[in-house]
Amino acid sequence: MAYKQFDRTMSFAELALASSMEKNRSLDLMNNINAVVDWSQIEDLLIKYYRIGKSKEGADAYSPLLLLKCLLLQKWFRIPSDPELETQINDRISFKKFLGLPFDMPSPDHSTFSRFRKRLSKKAMIKINNEVLLQFSHQGLSINEGVAIDARLVQSASRPIGKEKIKEEREKRATSEGNKDKNGEPLKFSRDMESDWTVKNDKPHYGIKEHASVDINHGFILATTMTPASHHDSPYLPYCTVASCHTDKPIKKVYADKGYYGKPNRAFLHLNHIEDGIMRKDTTTAKLTAYEKERNKLISKKRYIVEQYFGLSHLHDGAFRARFTTIAKNIWDAMCRQLAFNLFRGSKIIPALT
Repeated sequence: MAYKQFDRTMSFAELALASSMEKNRSLDLMNNINAVVDWSQIEDLLIKYYRIGKSKEGADAYSPLLLLKCLLLQKWFRIPSDPELETQINDRISFKKFLGLPFDMPSPDHSTFSRFRKRLSKKAMIKINNEVLLQFSHQGLSINEGVAIDARLVQSASRPIGKEKIKEEREKRATSEGNKDKNGEPLKFSRDMESDWTVKNDKPHYGIKEHASVDINHGFILATTMTPASHHDSPYLPYCTVASCHTDKPIKKVYADKGYYGKPNRAFLHLNHIEDGIMRKDTTTAKLTAYEKERNKLISKKRYIVEQYFGLSHLHDGAFRARFTTIAKNIWDAMCRQLAFNLFRGSKIIPALT
């Protein structure tokens, strides 16, 4: 493998700072995460799916594990941009310690982080998230006994435009000229053409929608994906359910709000021997019974966990607004958030079991 090699022996600077690092809370957080995850298994997956650095020609590349850890730091410490991430790695002792970078070695350039996102596939991120949850399962946690599913609206990274203008821009983008700038060069930056309009609570919204499933016992994110905002929530219940299967133990029950109520989803759960935890709603032919109203209250006490994830990521990761102008990139970002969220949560839960 043609990856950069670093001298792991302690430098004079590290020895001089050893006592201060013992009281470094950021380093404590990262050490707690290291204690609950086997990074070597994740590195094996990265090497399998990440092709850069396998050629014997050219300059040595940064290892994909180091670059993934950089993007996890960005999530954990709420760093808003790649240039700022580069600055923080160069500035913070704890970051370099976690990454295994010598103190005299500079951070990867911010453009390296961007290229890494493009090169590591969605499939690889699914495998990595699966590996982490499987490791937690082997440490005694039940991962997917009960699953709560919901969706939330996410603002577009671009300024809203009208439906007719969206249609016009999409038609223009479909031509070869529409993908070039005024100098005839390929567009480097372009507006979001995949977002669209929807209405929620009588308020118009322009953007996309995140569909997610969360484990009701421990709050781990089991699956996440993105669609245009106009897509209805209900058809994504089967996808989120299937994508939540990270162990050989079957899912016992799926919880969801009234938006997922309907014969297709109920039939899907029944055919797969999964208990129906979808809230009921009034129909044109029947009102809710007292039993169904009480049942809805009990379900709401379980499915709140997915709302908790939405709230925490809204507050700490700016997840209310898309970072990128394509759904594919935003899906990757959501999966990176999933990985960071689960690792942080596991570092809090697993030590309490021992």
